[in-house]
Amino acid sequence: MGCVFVKQGVSVTPAVDHSVDSERNSSITNKNKKKKKDSGESVGLSWSEVGESGRTSLNGGNESLSFRLGNLSKYVEGEQAAAGWPAWLSAVASEAIHGWVPLRSDAFEKLDKIGQGTYSSVFRAKEIETGKIVALKKVRFDNFEPESVRFMAREIMILRRLDHPNIIKLESLITSRLSCSIYLVFEYMEHDVTGLLSKPEINFTESQIKCYMKQLLSGLEHCHSRGVMHRDIKGSNLLVNNEGILKVADFGLANFCNSGSKQPLTSRVVTLWYRPPELLLGSTDYGPSVDIWSVGCVFGEFLVGKPILKGRTEVVIPIFSKC
Repeated sequence: MGCVFVKQGVSVTPAVDHSVDSERNSSITNKNKKKKKDSGESVGLSWSEVGESGRTSLNGGNESLSFRLGNLSKYVEGEQAAAGWPAWLSAVASEAIHGWVPLRSDAFEKLDKIGQGTYSSVFRAKEIETGKIVALKKVRFDNFEPESVRFMAREIMILRRLDHPNIIKLESLITSRLSCSIYLVFEYMEHDVTGLLSKPEINFTESQIKCYMKQLLSGLEHCHSRGVMHRDIKGSNLLVNNEGILKVADFGLANFCNSGSKQPLTSRVVTLWYRPPELLLGSTDYGPSVDIWSVGCVFGEFLVGKPILKGRTEVVIPIFSKC
């Protein structure tokens, strides 16, 4: 259970310690990976080979290897086309969709629009067959440029890699061979932290704040232990359901940790009010610690009820901002 709130008051139940479950899930995942490797089931490049722009690269290799990989790539694309994936997607993002079958758009009924971003729109929808409520994230592309598609594919790969009670779950994808769009299907969550903090009738107790922070840190620990930086932790990306369970969402800016790679990262990530000093100063070599700064900002926001480092530009954000 999570931090439950009701209309007349707020009650808290202890947050579940998922550390044992995480270790067990990690063990199962490792066994599955080994099984796939032994059976030849694994196709494509490793997760860590996806760069900042979404590009993949092979170190070393030779012409013979390139030829074999080329033939394998064509086989995989043909297999994915038969499964119903559009060619523009499988051509540049085959690993992201490997092993999945797309759902049809007419399997869902859109109910209302619940979110809008720079590159996406989010809808509350109902699965017609089961009546289950889900969230549909429609991704927009820049004329289907390969870089734009790879960027989206990285988010899918990251979401498929993560499996934790405090991480939003990607359930499936909606598209077709003739489709010019793609929807990500997520479990539906009723609230986000920013929305809850904006309601005067809701006052979080210290126990509730501790409960939510524990869930946030537990979800982030899972991300970081799997080499993933979220890079946009803020109240509106922290979703909460009516049972008080918090889940980290929106991995559109997430990336894999550098882990010794010389490829520079962009410093233009993390929403300004939650951006750590190293990114404000333009660093292109950083790690998961950027998420921890943002967590501190969220913690302060829980305590005072509003963002603690508000500012219009990078210059006025640090320390000098007043609560």
